[in-house]
Amino acid sequence: MSNFVENSHFVNKYNILKQYYGYHSFRKNQEEIIDTVTSGNDCVVLMPTGGGKSICYQVPALMMEGTAIVVSPLISLMKDQVETLRANGIEAEALNSGNDFTADTMIRRKCMDGTLKLLYISPEKLLSELPFLLKQIRISLIAIDEAHCISQWGHDFRPEYTQLGILHQEFPGVPIMALTATADKVTRQDIVKQLGLVNARYFISSFDRPNLSLSVKRGFTTKEKDQYILNFIKARPLESGIIYCLSRKNSEKIAKYLSTKGISVSAYHAGLTQQERNQAQELFKQDRLQVICATIAFGMGIDKSNVRWIIHYNMPKSIENFYQEIGRAGRDGAPADTILFYSLADIVQLSQFAKESGQQELNREKLLHMQKYAESGICRRRILLNYFGEQMDHDCDNCDICENPPKRFDGTRYIQMALSAIKRANEQIRTSTVVEILKGIASPTVKRHGLDQLKTFGVGKEVSTNDWQDYLLQMLQMGFIEIIYDQKNVVHITPSGEDILYGRKTAELCVIDHTTEEKAKPKRRLHLEIPSITIPGLPSTSGVEDAKLFDALRALRLQCAEEEHMPPYIVFSDKVLHHLATIKPTTLEAFGFISGIGEYKKRKYGERFVSLIQKYV
Repeated sequence: MSNFVENSHFVNKYNILKQYYGYHSFRKNQEEIIDTVTSGNDCVVLMPTGGGKSICYQVPALMMEGTAIVVSPLISLMKDQVETLRANGIEAEALNSGNDFTADTMIRRKCMDGTLKLLYISPEKLLSELPFLLKQIRISLIAIDEAHCISQWGHDFRPEYTQLGILHQEFPGVPIMALTATADKVTRQDIVKQLGLVNARYFISSFDRPNLSLSVKRGFTTKEKDQYILNFIKARPLESGIIYCLSRKNSEKIAKYLSTKGISVSAYHAGLTQQERNQAQELFKQDRLQVICATIAFGMGIDKSNVRWIIHYNMPKSIENFYQEIGRAGRDGAPADTILFYSLADIVQLSQFAKESGQQELNREKLLHMQKYAESGICRRRILLNYFGEQMDHDCDNCDICENPPKRFDGTRYIQMALSAIKRANEQIRTSTVVEILKGIASPTVKRHGLDQLKTFGVGKEVSTNDWQDYLLQMLQMGFIEIIYDQKNVVHITPSGEDILYGRKTAELCVIDHTTEEKAKPKRRLHLEIPSITIPGLPSTSGVEDAKLFDALRALRLQCAEEEHMPPYIVFSDKVLHHLATIKPTTLEAFGFISGIGEYKKRKYGERFVSLIQKYV
């Protein structure tokens, strides 16, 4: 399938980048990483999801003699990457437990005769093939994807990954790349130690994903949350998205609600059969399902580049989890939206999970950082980047704080009401009971302990239950109260809280926004990469995107994908379609100069797409 000519002096990294990927230049760090590997050196690559990690090992694989071994954790992820490579005219295969004997035999034969440039393999399969196949073929390089799984500090621990340290012993002259999207300093050092990398170079790219908008919604009732999500999806009728939930029950409930409203949606969680999960994933990849409502079990196994939004129905347990999950949107570089809902109930539940985990202090610390992000009153991107050790000296203008700074009011009176209820109950009640006292709700707990006799009983009737929960959440974040998780989650007042309670200080609260309609945003423009040379049929300016042409191009892409039984985003990414609808190339030569269209795809699809564009120009 590949027309790559090994050892040809005409084939270098720039030719490969243009011919197979359709790009005119490398992104930051990519070229240096490629040079490091082709020189035979080890490296650790930390690059955000959608940042271009795969090019860092695929280009050297095409430059070097032999077969590149890519260790990947999930069958579905390998399938995606192999399909994408083949769609670009590159020979690639995958060895994993999903193959039958005949498929494995054919793949081994390709490896032995040297025609296969990239072999994707699961860590389990790699260990079993180590004494046999891998010893008999020429290996150009070894790339280990999702390398954080190697580390004892990794948040997706996988036992087989910890045995990959033998690779350098077995293949001493072969360069090893460890690639991941999320790894702090400790994890990075642990990866090097576990793999036994020699003089490894670190390449740490910016964690910034400027194409992702960041927004947090708080203080919503379940009904308001569901209505907001429905309005959000209806405003994006042809855009794929994922809703992440903490529980299987919630993912089922939301999927059922959206389905009754006419949305094509499916739940995805570990409680479903493998067949049900595979079916949902395939339909989503093929754009036949618009929405997946999932637990964290979903997402790592797909390279779907045209996911246009991510919603977190509940707050994730750490910034690492959050960052990895939102990273599944906008992998093609086109604009994408992320929404995080969270509440006091999320904090209590996640804190309980942290307490019951084997690493209580570490997980509690991670949760506090996640809270800090959600509660931020300054640019959210700055908070996010700072967590990964990256400073930004300006606001991003693409998060809810930058676009609509939170409004505040003097909340001293409300805070004093809540603190008084806690104090009069001898600091022996939970947040839910605090709300019941303030609202004057004679619940069984309130009645049993005589709390309906307190002076503060019913003092805050005019405030809704949901708003009281949000005010308590704000008080927790500001340090006026603390929840004692090892004492049945009772609430205590801190010294700072006592200053407010006794009138020594005042404090502000954020106004709670209950709007379920999304505020209109100005349409963000794509950065269009246009070659500086003059090509007939390629305008010298980017022009204005034709929305009708984009829809027509998307329909043609779907038609091509269905003919070839592959996901539409593998034919062309959304970003490529946006470029085509903006630049409007009217010749085959000009079509091939669009960023993201290589020679193979130009020959394969060019005439059909150019013909369509000509009708619109």
